[in-house]
Parts: sequence; structure tokens; C-alpha cells
Amino acid sequence: MKTFGVLLKNELKLNIRNMNMVIFAILMPLVVLLILGIICGTKPLEGRAYTFIEQSIGALCAISICAGGLMGLPLVVSEYREKKILKRFKVTPVSPLMLLGVEFAIYVLYCLVSLITIITAAMLFWKVRIGGSLLLFLGSWLLTMVSTLSIGMMVGGIAPNTKIASVIASLLYFPMLVFSGATLPFEVMPSIMQKIVSVFPLTQGISLMKATFLGLSTGKVLVPILIMLGVIIVTAGVAVKFFRWE
Repeated sequence: MKTFGVLLKNELKLNIRNMNMVIFAILMPLVVLLILGIICGTKPLEGRAYTFIEQSIGALCAISICAGGLMGLPLVVSEYREKKILKRFKVTPVSPLMLLGVEFAIYVLYCLVSLITIITAAMLFWKVRIGGSLLLFLGSWLLTMVSTLSIGMMVGGIAPNTKIASVIASLLYFPMLVFSGATLPFEVMPSIMQKIVSVFPLTQGISLMKATFLGLSTGKVLVPILIMLGVIIVTAGVAVKFFRWE
């Protein structure tokens, strides 16, 4: 555990110096929150007991999750392979598996920091309150995060170089960011589009986070849970079976 902690500390420092995830995973959701706050304020939605900001907390968390899981993680892993860093770690006490665990943990930390800052800022400046269950909300957030990070780990695990990883990551990142409900509200999409994007694990995650945060009926809660668990199992299995160390 000491080795893991030292490696985590060093890798986190390098990652923060890069600033990409600080900007896209932490600052970007806060900027979107600020814009929503200025535009929408604290007035409840028509016929609803909650505000637009409260409705959007899950989507704001998803912006951070999407950035870390679909862009940050796969690019870092593929870059380490391309630069032969994974190969070098084979002859050290630090196993490649430990290195991957450290990278996974780093993006969990980014998502966690983003979650805390978003909710804290929303509560302090826009009087946001959790209408549902905090425990259920955190559970849905955790499931959404792990399923998305697992996709990123799979992409990073099978892509032979950073260029291909970047292309695959972009093909996943932008459609999910735009059409999952993280930026464009799911409710305004045509019904046919809603059916298509419902296959995205991020779409299911946002829907579940929204329901648990606001205290709405989760409806067929088993469907989003099974979809996200299925994604975790499949992507983790692919990453392990087809992972390239060099």
C-alpha cells in the first residue's frame, strides 16, 4: 500500500501539472453551474417543487465523469504504452496492474472533487437542497462513474497508440457529452432520439442521479442499473483479455 500511495502521489502531481483534467473535469462543470445560476436563478420550474439547477446536478456531475472517463484515462494509458513506460514498469516492484489502478484512482479523485465542489457551490449560492436520498444519489453517481471509467480503461487498454486512442475516445466522448443529457436536456430530444441515446450508460446514469437527487420515482430502476453493470463487466473483461502492455 505504501508503494501504491507514493505512485499515486507522483502521478497525481504530473496529472495536475498538465491542467487538462483540472480544466475539463473540475472547472468546466463549475462554469456551467455558474451560467445556469445566472440564467435560471433559484425560481422553481413551472409546476415543479425544484429548480432547474437542482434538476441539473446529475448532468453537471456527468460532465466531469465524461471528461475523466472518456478522454483523460484512455489517453494516459495509451500514452504510457506508446512511450514504453508500461514495459519499463515490468522490471520494477511496481507492476503494470498497480500503475493502472493508480491511474483509475486519479480519475476517481477528479470526479469526487468535482462532485463535492458542484454540490457545495450549488448549496451555498443557489440554496440547492437534496430532495431525495443522499445515499441513493451517491450510489447512482458511483455506478455511473465506474461504468464510464471502465469504458475509458478498455479504450486505453486496446488502443495501440495515442492517436488511435484519441480517435476512439473522441467518437465516444462527444456523442455522450451532447446526447446523454449532460449538456442537451434529454426531455427536449425527439422520442426516436431518446430511444437511441438510452443505450448510453451515461444517459441511464444521469437519469438515475436526477431521480435520486430530486426524490422522484426511479421507475424501472433495474434497467439503468443492469445496463451500467453490464457495461462494467463487458468493458473490464475486454480490457483484461486484450490488454496490450507494449
